[in-house]
Amino acid sequence: MLSEAKHLCISRHKNLAGSSPCSEVRIALKHISLIVVLLVFTACSLAQSSQTHTTVRKHREAVDDPIVTPELRQAEEALDHKDFPAAEKLLNQAVATNPSNYRAWFDLGFLLNATGREKESIESYRKAVTTKPDLFEASLNLGLMLAKAGDPEAEKYLRAATALQPSSQPEKGLARAWLSLGQVLKASKPKEALAAFRRAAELEPKDPEPHLSAGVLLEQQNDYAGAMKEFQQAADLDPNSAEAVAGVANAAIKAQQLDVAEASLRKYLALNPQSATAHVQLGRVLVLLNRAGEGLPELEKGLQLSPGDPPAEKEIAAIYTRLQNYDEAARHLQSAVQRSPQDPELRALLGESLVKLKRYPEAQDQFVRSLKLKPDQGDIYGALAFVASQNQNYPLTLQALDARAKLLPEIASTYFLRATAYDHLRNYKLAAENYHHFLEVAGDKFPDQEWQAKHRLIAIEHKR
Repeated sequence: MLSEAKHLCISRHKNLAGSSPCSEVRIALKHISLIVVLLVFTACSLAQSSQTHTTVRKHREAVDDPIVTPELRQAEEALDHKDFPAAEKLLNQAVATNPSNYRAWFDLGFLLNATGREKESIESYRKAVTTKPDLFEASLNLGLMLAKAGDPEAEKYLRAATALQPSSQPEKGLARAWLSLGQVLKASKPKEALAAFRRAAELEPKDPEPHLSAGVLLEQQNDYAGAMKEFQQAADLDPNSAEAVAGVANAAIKAQQLDVAEASLRKYLALNPQSATAHVQLGRVLVLLNRAGEGLPELEKGLQLSPGDPPAEKEIAAIYTRLQNYDEAARHLQSAVQRSPQDPELRALLGESLVKLKRYPEAQDQFVRSLKLKPDQGDIYGALAFVASQNQNYPLTLQALDARAKLLPEIASTYFLRATAYDHLRNYKLAAENYHHFLEVAGDKFPDQEWQAKHRLIAIEHKR
């Protein structure tokens, strides 16, 4: 009869519906849902575009301005040729001779920034603005430098620049000022920042960058529909903008508009076919669209381009599990475990996959390792109890069940495992008690196991 008890444990795993501690739902669905938060590339870096902190060089010249001395002309020629030492010497002489020479202060501010002396550059631009408050380029550059330094005073000078007249290409210059002001305001005054980006877009209707910046801000505010609209406008203006296409994809994913996300990701891959992250993201989207057969090659391609990604390995394993390809699931999880041996969840998932393959000794090892790393996993104690029973390690079965009972309530399957373990160990009193507990909670839901429990009770009751 003890061989029959072993058979009960095997059939329990197959037939005690809803009670198995190795439920495949855990591995098959848990990680794929992370698509809404695991955005693997983003347009957010656009907020630090080259326009944001790059100062301008040229400015308006007054006709017959007495401050434009031959010395200053010579300094500016040296600047044009990037002869910074010669230019700096001449500019210092110019401001020493005439401290109100706004043009020399402006040029000196540019030179100091170009040579990595940002604090000194800011002071030179301040003097240029003080002596010439209506010089657009000086206010713009000072605002840009303060923004780069994280100084909140940047807002003051960028706002001032938006009300001034650039020396040339006024629409472009003012758009630059509004765009930079929006970047400064986006954290503290997002509504004003969005208005600034839109003003920049009005001034430069063919420039995608204001739309990109607006899209990033709207996405951060969880306005995914608005973000998609802005990113799409940027993509329409520049079809080769990977940032714009990525922005549409990211916003569409967060909005759960997966068809739009798929189309955008395919466009992104047309621009960047070797992007591992885009392949992985497309694979995730296809899986969520119930097209796992198409999604798997994309995930595998992403992993091939960027090997050593345990989360990606985990997701691929989850899909293979859903497809009941447990060999491939185990292969990917083994690779992930090798790269992240201290991850208890990976070891637990590998153990579950090995259970599906009936590789019980290996599964037992993974569950034990997982529990050593994270001892509070009640469901994994249940899984360990099952595989230990399959490995005829009945003391370990009972030890695992006792640990589980401290974390989770007893269920039909744990009573049944406990009963069969005691049965094998010839502790008929405790075996009978647990068979009775099993029958009390089974409720005719597990007819095979209930029949077997009743017959074992007939056989062992007199031995108590």
